[in-house]
Amino acid sequence: MAKPMTMTEKIIAAHAGRASVAPGDNVWVDVDILMTHDVCGPGTIGIFKEQFGPDAKVWDRDRVVIIPDHYIFTADEKCHRNVQILRDFVKEQGIKYYYDPDFIRGSGMPNPYKDPTRTSYKGVCHKALPEEGHVRPGEILLGTDSHTCTAGAFGQFATGVGNTDAAFTMGTGKTWLKVPPTMKFVFHGQIPPYLTAKDLILAVIGEITVSGATYKTMYFTGDGVASLTLEDRMTLTNMAIEAGGKNGVCDVDEKTLAYVRHRSHIPHWTVYEDDPGCQYVFEYHWDLQLLEPLVAKPYSPDNTDTAHNCRQVKLDRAYVGSCTGGKITDMIFVANLLEGKRVKIPTYIVPGSTEVHADMKRLNLHGQPKAAEEKSVEQVLEEAGCLVGASSCAACLGGPSDTFGRLNEPITCISTTNRNFPGRMGHREAGVYLASPLTVAASALTGYVTDPREFVTEPIGTGAAGAA
Repeated sequence: MAKPMTMTEKIIAAHAGRASVAPGDNVWVDVDILMTHDVCGPGTIGIFKEQFGPDAKVWDRDRVVIIPDHYIFTADEKCHRNVQILRDFVKEQGIKYYYDPDFIRGSGMPNPYKDPTRTSYKGVCHKALPEEGHVRPGEILLGTDSHTCTAGAFGQFATGVGNTDAAFTMGTGKTWLKVPPTMKFVFHGQIPPYLTAKDLILAVIGEITVSGATYKTMYFTGDGVASLTLEDRMTLTNMAIEAGGKNGVCDVDEKTLAYVRHRSHIPHWTVYEDDPGCQYVFEYHWDLQLLEPLVAKPYSPDNTDTAHNCRQVKLDRAYVGSCTGGKITDMIFVANLLEGKRVKIPTYIVPGSTEVHADMKRLNLHGQPKAAEEKSVEQVLEEAGCLVGASSCAACLGGPSDTFGRLNEPITCISTTNRNFPGRMGHREAGVYLASPLTVAASALTGYVTDPREFVTEPIGTGAAGAA
């Protein structure tokens, strides 16, 4: 009788051509999708050409996906050069899936897209990958970015790799993996209206620390996870890497399937689930009714505390964006709190993708197409005094000094992003408090770290936003 396996073990076994694998096994696997972007793409291309030859071709031009997103809206010439290297490589290789920032032409700060629906640029890679049909259950996705694990919300094995490993996959379609053991995190109860997945993942990281899941699968399950929107599950798996995880993964349900059926370029895939009796190296349970809104204080994602306990912390800035907190449901949460009010501190809003930005313009506060007399999500944010920028990674990882929202001074910011290490969002002495979009919005209204329960009493519906 076959040994029971976890979802991750089953995916790896299938891609290794084996009946079974176990944690610690080293296996060659076939890769379904390789993604790279403007930061690591040029380095990966350089190694690929060095090792496979200047005239080498990628293993499958339809399975290499290139998404510029990190250093886009800047006058920095080196950043523009990185984009041009990608363009040249795409043309040379005939790569099908390349999402060009077509407004970057010549020198200086590029003018952002006027209409997010009329540009080939897509924004942050981890949001664009599922939107553009490159993410499916049961597959293996590699990306030259640590937050590639985001796609595990769709029931696949997704993980970040370095330039050398990516270059090898680019030439062969394969990689060498050690099978990770699985940690199981179970959330019980329905998600309360004052919590989002950001609170859940901060609770996990606060419990196990930033190294507690090193080279392990983080499996998020329970009726609490089932109650989350698909986008909120992406927040859970996105921050698996903040605990050292190799990958994060969620169960596949009808929410997952509806999205992938609508988006995928490939009609068939395999759904895996954990076998009864499979082995976990760690198991932890939470009751969502007992969990409070959390923040991670400077300078580590595991330096967690309740928002209430930090209510005396004075803030200089609020920031809503990134692959973790820049999804359309995040924007709807924020807009609902800010409707009819004014922020007390500079508040920067950065859509996670051009699709998110387009949805901000066309949807109302309930996630439905707005009527003529209704205000859009973007209008509500702007009328509250927020500064809305173009889609990109922007200040999540600092970037050049002219990056929108970058912390260029030693100020204190509350942010929906995923890391708060020294210098992560700019100035080394700036202090970043990580929080949910609800907590960030509540804090923007007061100028202090604020528990969103002061403003949220009823569930905020997001309708079909981000669902298909």
